[in-house]
Amino acid sequence: MDNEEHRSTRRFDVIVIGAGFAGLFMLHRLREMGLSARVYEAAADVGGVWYWNRYPGARCDVESLQYSYSFSHELEQEWVWTERYAAQPEILRYIQHVADRFDLRRDIQFNTRVVAAQFDEAAQVWTVRTTTGEQSAHFDEQTGQWTLPAEAGQWVTGGFIVMATGALSVPRLPDLPGMQSFRGRVYHTGAWPHEGVDFTGVRVGIVGTGSSGIQTIPAIARQAQSVVVFQRTPNFSIPAWNGPLKPDDEKAWKSKYREYRLRAREVGTLYEFSDKAASQVSHDERVAEYQRRWDKGGVNFVHSFNDLMIDKRSNDTIAEFVRTKIREIVTDPQVADSLCPTDHPLGSKRICVDTGYYGVYNRENVKLVDLRKTPIEEVLPNGVRTTKAFHEIDALVCATGYDALTGALLAIDIRGRGGLALTDKWAHGPRTYLGLMTHGFPNMFVITGPGSPSVLVNMIVGIEHHVEWICDCLQFLANKGLATMEASKDAEDKWVERVNEAADRTLLPLANSWFLGANIPGKPRVFMPYVAKIGVYRKECQQVADDGYVGFMVLPPQRTAAEAKQHATIEAISSYP
Repeated sequence: MDNEEHRSTRRFDVIVIGAGFAGLFMLHRLREMGLSARVYEAAADVGGVWYWNRYPGARCDVESLQYSYSFSHELEQEWVWTERYAAQPEILRYIQHVADRFDLRRDIQFNTRVVAAQFDEAAQVWTVRTTTGEQSAHFDEQTGQWTLPAEAGQWVTGGFIVMATGALSVPRLPDLPGMQSFRGRVYHTGAWPHEGVDFTGVRVGIVGTGSSGIQTIPAIARQAQSVVVFQRTPNFSIPAWNGPLKPDDEKAWKSKYREYRLRAREVGTLYEFSDKAASQVSHDERVAEYQRRWDKGGVNFVHSFNDLMIDKRSNDTIAEFVRTKIREIVTDPQVADSLCPTDHPLGSKRICVDTGYYGVYNRENVKLVDLRKTPIEEVLPNGVRTTKAFHEIDALVCATGYDALTGALLAIDIRGRGGLALTDKWAHGPRTYLGLMTHGFPNMFVITGPGSPSVLVNMIVGIEHHVEWICDCLQFLANKGLATMEASKDAEDKWVERVNEAADRTLLPLANSWFLGANIPGKPRVFMPYVAKIGVYRKECQQVADDGYVGFMVLPPQRTAAEAKQHATIEAISSYP
């Protein structure tokens, strides 16, 4: 960072990176504190993942009345949701409404990607470099990489930086031989064209059957001439039974919003949490409960009993129930068998919620290719060849997910004390204290990052907790006249051990999931989220704060040379016998 002539003299108290749910609420709270703040956002508008994820069928798997901010009573009462599970356009309209209602846009710089950030130890500030303009970044569909322009962009400084970059914001294309030779269009569900895609009369290939694939396959199949699904590994999916939100139901929920919000702070998302173990009830009772929850739909299904994520034999019962459902829905026995997951416990990968997913394979224009039996040999200019057949396609949709939790952070050249690169610090996996800070990088906060419950809970509940904790921390530092705060190495080591131990008490590490980074070749296999109820985690974070932010190192402002000399003289005089 030696291009001094390009550096801006602009300085803010806090620099926030990202204008999704986390960045917007962070900005709102910083304003309430009277701090100067600037948000930098690569997109042309607010929304975060909901700005980019515009693929057909995209919607949230948390019910809309819960997937919303709780900080404003007026906001939660005035906004009207139309569906039980909101689709992407409605969620984006909600976020845009929040930005307008609280006049947040004036402190957000859009079309601006942060490419580097370095901590200046002498000045005790972060220096951030950005690229600006509508062409500041472009997602290359063929390589799966973001490309940046050559110009240096803008330099700004801030006492603190807050990484509101999102847990699922860096798309990843599959590493398929011959991908560059394909002459058709390649799309990624996480970087979907904003003008939409018309698949009428198009032969479509789809790679990936995780959450986004399971959502988009039925939607594309209704329009395309034909769809070939290239399935790498099958996933468990539960029907959403989505539909219009009845006004009376919404009114009843809103009348108890405060009560529900307080409960959500303890459990993340409000479900029917069972106090029974599957191992303690009869086979008929288990099946009856699974059926009742299946009929209700959604993630609530996985909370049928309280031992499903810690007892493999209990988990086998719910997994077999879903496999039975798949075989009942899918008419072709061989296709049904390929769709039945057998390599991981149910819930050890993020559970999917769908609308007509398994039934789509009964359509004449949909074909499933099981890549475990017939792997892809090569992508050709006009299609995909497996070990068994050639599939001619006009377009390839990659529903292959993200470099989760760490991808957006490591895509920025972040350097802390002594020029330490975050990529080097996290070379063997992310290391944080409380999921909020990492040793060697003072005054850098991460919202819902690795080492926190993050993607295991309702993201907005986690976001609001982190933002409030960070703001309390900033107030503490200001009240004490302190300039920097940093996680200690000892506290970080103990927290990483705690996170690992928590995961190991469950079945979650048994799957090759993106929770472990297993979807990214070469990424260290470390279970990244903290497996704890958010209420437990909140208490742990609050206890740290109540104990004077134990586990963090804090420093006062650096003295100028004159101040240091004067202080040394005073100390010498005071120590004279």
